[in-house]
Amino acid sequence: MSRQGPGGRLRIGSGGPWEASVGYSRAIAAGDRCLVSGTTDAGPDGRSLHPGDPGAQVRAAFAIAASALAAAGMTLDDVVRTRMYVTDRAHAAAVAAVHGELFGAVRPAATLVIVAGLIDPTLLVEVELEAVRGA
Repeated sequence: MSRQGPGGRLRIGSGGPWEASVGYSRAIAAGDRCLVSGTTDAGPDGRSLHPGDPGAQVRAAFAIAASALAAAGMTLDDVVRTRMYVTDRAHAAAVAAVHGELFGAVRPAATLVIVAGLIDPTLLVEVELEAVRGA
């Protein structure tokens, strides 16, 4: 679900459990740029669809983020920056491996940070993307 916002911004929603209540968009596209909000694999109840599996969680989160990019007319090839947040250092290798599969040829600027926790304890990984069309 996409909607034109002020100043020609395209607001892209995914129907995620917190978008309406918190008041944010899954992504905002403006001109040749698209910023994708922090994305997890949370289902409608706000809990992970892949509990205990950081690799599956990050793969699902990147798929949701890629869908938001597609709504803006972009692909993972347009990504110039990724940010990954993991709740346990032991999950970093699985998350990095999926990132490598998806972005090995693109090679965006990337950050992986260990955090104390996410909004629900079943969520182990959250990702953000920034893309520039034709970058």
